Amino acid sequence: MASVGPSAASTQPALPSGPAVFKTMPYAFILPEILCGTWVWILVAATSVSLPLLQGWVMYVSLTSCLISLLLLLSYLLGFHRNSENWKVLDSLYHGTTAILYMSAAVLQANATINSEFSINLNYQLNCAASFFAFLTTFLYILHAFSIYYQ
Repeated sequence: MASVGPSAASTQPALPSGPAVFKTMPYAFILPEILCGTWVWILVAATSVSLPLLQGWVMYVSLTSCLISLLLLLSYLLGFHRNSENWKVLDSLYHGTTAILYMSAAVLQANATINSEFSINLNYQLNCAASFFAFLTTFLYILHAFSIYYQ
């Protein structure tokens, strides 16, 4: 008599909901992504924007990513996903795309930092901090995208 093994659906880890989101590894990156992204747009907004085209893209990417990540976090906290496999695909695609966009924004912010090196000292320090947080946020989005993909 053949034994009945577990189905393929039961071997997949369940998507967290509620406070378990903060304890489950790939999903625990969402809150630091939001916080670091918030720092990026606060720091860029605090500078006197000398290159509006460069830093405008940084502001757009950081603000949009913060808002969408906040909505994604709220949907996980409230359990809107109902343990659907499509949410993992959505999460992976979102974080992968956002990592690419954030990398472009971080490079542009680093360029704006280099260009502001010889201007007012406070703007240079704020741009340095914004560049640091932009690259840190990029790294968090990359970690999240790869960890959800390989889960």
